[in-house]
Amino acid sequence: MARLPASANFLAPIIAETLLDRLAMVTREFRRTLLIGAHDAALVQHLRAIGTELTIVEAAPRLAAQTRAIAVEADAVDLPFASFDLILWPGGLDSVNDVPGALVRLRALLAPDGLLLGAFVGDGSLPRLRRAVMAEGVRSIARLHPQIDLAATGNLLQRVGFTLPVVDVEALTVRYGDWFGLVRDLRAAGLSSRLAPAPPPLTREEAARIAAAFAAHADPDGRIGEAFRIVHFSGWAPHPDQPQPARRGSGTASLADALKPKDQGRDP
Repeated sequence: MARLPASANFLAPIIAETLLDRLAMVTREFRRTLLIGAHDAALVQHLRAIGTELTIVEAAPRLAAQTRAIAVEADAVDLPFASFDLILWPGGLDSVNDVPGALVRLRALLAPDGLLLGAFVGDGSLPRLRRAVMAEGVRSIARLHPQIDLAATGNLLQRVGFTLPVVDVEALTVRYGDWFGLVRDLRAAGLSSRLAPAPPPLTREEAARIAAAFAAHADPDGRIGEAFRIVHFSGWAPHPDQPQPARRGSGTASLADALKPKDQGRDP
């Protein structure tokens, strides 16, 4: 990512725009913001324009140097507890080594009633690529890191202490002329494998077999559609003034009564 121009990452502005749209629906000010990954310049400019005190962390040292960010992995951020009112994470939750640990750290970094808002490429993404890398004649080696689904994301947010968690997914289909175009996009967006140790590189024959298997799914116009499922998530640090769920058994209305058809009256 550091070697490529920022414009090569087509996903960054899409995710940034959706995060800003969701942030605009929150009617409160955030004085101190932590941004994990400054991959979209417009997002950084917007945050600075609204006057928030912005801190940026970036896992890759070269990217951190370009954006004057703190070089640290999200599951190892060592900053004062309760020092942020807003944490934005536009991609990357699925690729940290310790996902629950990262969320625990972010929960501790939020002040009471602080908001965590993020997105990542989740479970169900890249189905045609995943089938293609298992083509006959290709070594059976893990080349894509595991993906996180919606249910797991919501459960994790609750387990580590976030309140009012919300998780939803946005489906995006991108059409490619060949497998090599998809590979370029994945590298530009930092979505290539982050497994350690890194898998051995493909041979030319293996790359050709994968490209052929991917092209076998082409539409009549010769282009291949690949799916990206963008998982959006949010959660709040607990605060006494937040809405609280009713105590179990405290309801006074009967669900059975509510589901009964209403009396429509008789014809005159």
